[in-house]
Amino acid sequence: MKTVSMSGSLRENVGKKDAKKNRREGKIPCVLYGGKEQIHFQMEEKAFIKIVFTPEVYILKINIDGTEYNAIMQDIQYHPVSDAILHADFLEIHPGKHISIGVPVILKGTAIGVLQGGKLIQKLRRVRVKGLIDDLPEDIDIDITDITIGGSVKIRDLELDKLELLDPANSVIVRVKTARVIEEEIEEEEEEGVEGAEGAEGEATEGTPEGGEAPAQGEKKEGK
Repeated sequence: MKTVSMSGSLRENVGKKDAKKNRREGKIPCVLYGGKEQIHFQMEEKAFIKIVFTPEVYILKINIDGTEYNAIMQDIQYHPVSDAILHADFLEIHPGKHISIGVPVILKGTAIGVLQGGKLIQKLRRVRVKGLIDDLPEDIDIDITDITIGGSVKIRDLELDKLELLDPANSVIVRVKTARVIEEEIEEEEEEGVEGAEGAEGEATEGTPEGGEAPAQGEKKEGK
């Protein structure tokens, strides 16, 4: 996986008041856990741009007051109105220790169903896996070429060596849905077929009354 270097400094005080002060100064309160003890630190808000606004997942080399830690971003909290970053949690990673992480999904090719007029819908942008850091891929490539209308690729269809899939097996990653236009055309054809059958049946019944002959051309029926 790709790596990104970041730097921060230990927080002198831990609490809501101190956290608000940090944010006013453009610094984000953070926590690093997964080691012997939790480390409370702060990083510049601008440092998050390269790891937040991207679908990629990185191994982070975080330098905190001269000590470097390997970590992944585990969680991030945003302000409900302004979307400003409020807090970030990082998980320290160690060789030989399994970690859980969401790996980006990359779709390859053009689905047959799309060429037939269907609509491609990607339900999952990331797939959660568990494994050793050295076995984690940068992304998961899925060939969608053979997906027809109504077809899909689910978690159970993936084969990832040395990794445990954490999402439910029946979860749909990507599918091709029948376009509304196609549905309407099918419905219209079915309706026309029914109407044609009913019309033919009606003509046969009207032209040949039960127990009698069809009236001669130009001859009026009684009562008409």
